[in-house]
Amino acid sequence: MARRHRLAPGSRVNTATEVARDIVGLHSTDPATVFVAAWARMKNADVASIERELYDDRSLVRVLVMRRTAFVLPPDLAAIALAACARSVGQVQRKQLVQRIEKSGVAKDGATWLHKQEELAFNAVAARTSATAVQVSHDVPLLKHHLLLAEGTRNEARVSLTPFILRLLAVDGRLMRGRPRGGWLSTQWSWSTTESWLGEALTEWTIHAAQAELVRRWLKAFGPATVDDVRWWTGWTLGEVRRALTEVAPVEVELDGVTGIALSDDLGPTRRPEPFASLLAGLDPTVMGWAGRDWYLGAYRSALFDRSGNAGPTIWWDGRVVGGWAQRPDGEIVLRLLEDIGRDARTAVDSEAERLRVWLGERRVLPRFSTPLVKELVAADEAREPRPRLRTTPRRSQKQRPG
Repeated sequence: MARRHRLAPGSRVNTATEVARDIVGLHSTDPATVFVAAWARMKNADVASIERELYDDRSLVRVLVMRRTAFVLPPDLAAIALAACARSVGQVQRKQLVQRIEKSGVAKDGATWLHKQEELAFNAVAARTSATAVQVSHDVPLLKHHLLLAEGTRNEARVSLTPFILRLLAVDGRLMRGRPRGGWLSTQWSWSTTESWLGEALTEWTIHAAQAELVRRWLKAFGPATVDDVRWWTGWTLGEVRRALTEVAPVEVELDGVTGIALSDDLGPTRRPEPFASLLAGLDPTVMGWAGRDWYLGAYRSALFDRSGNAGPTIWWDGRVVGGWAQRPDGEIVLRLLEDIGRDARTAVDSEAERLRVWLGERRVLPRFSTPLVKELVAADEAREPRPRLRTTPRRSQKQRPG
């Protein structure tokens, strides 16, 4: 894990594009994750250079793929992920939207109406080259209709149709999210057609070939793993996973007392790096990489994950989670170690926290999915240099995976 996920200092790379390729994408549900996850794995990262890769070089694109989750990927890998995952995502979302259109009284034949509006929206984006949702609504007036969501609950709201339709076009690979309005943490995307954004259409893959290739790349980065890990990460049915694995033909390996799988050409020993500290973002791809997390997370799930299974910011030492961190409104990076890792390890963690503080500068990052520990750290009236609360009972040793 240390080398393949570019976490060990000696394995860091020069660009966010290399990071995203090596770990099969950066989570992008929270825009901050992309930048902090890349920073943790790059030699000399800065926000401007990552934005340049996203919006000028366009060597990274933002797509809705695995588990109906937004990821940032290189375009060639995005084409694979879209073909492997987005077809089923689009089918589900389109069906749900048709039902909402009809229930809200927008149209009796929701499917026909939706198809027409999708084409009008696509043409509106193409005509402008780059368009915001507001501009598309102006050009296609019928999209100003609102849907009633969560009717009869405290979350009841009327929501514009436009974002739903733009997301559907993106899931189909026809539109790409461009530079957002409002800064690096904004989600007010501009939209462009894929051809105008990249200069060409995405490479076409059959769903079966794409699923096999995606599993192969994931196993290279995250294996050895279990079949359930593959199923969870992809969001596929068990049948889809088994079909892809038949094509990939991994071999079975013993993995922490259960049967795991690995690529047949990836069974050799790996040299363990020197112990290292990492501060990883909320929803970091490594933290969210497996369904079975006990081997690196231990007993800390309730403190570091929210009730929906979203990971908060974590502190790692030597390949496992040992605590969490947060940034307070004044910019201070506050740490909470959940076990005693020793003086040298604490020094390394403090050094990494200072590296992050300097990198963020005046920028502020608050995870969109706040975990119990983040809430406590941000709210606590602690000293400027807080001491960690140490876990008195040593955690049971975990078998280290190759890495």
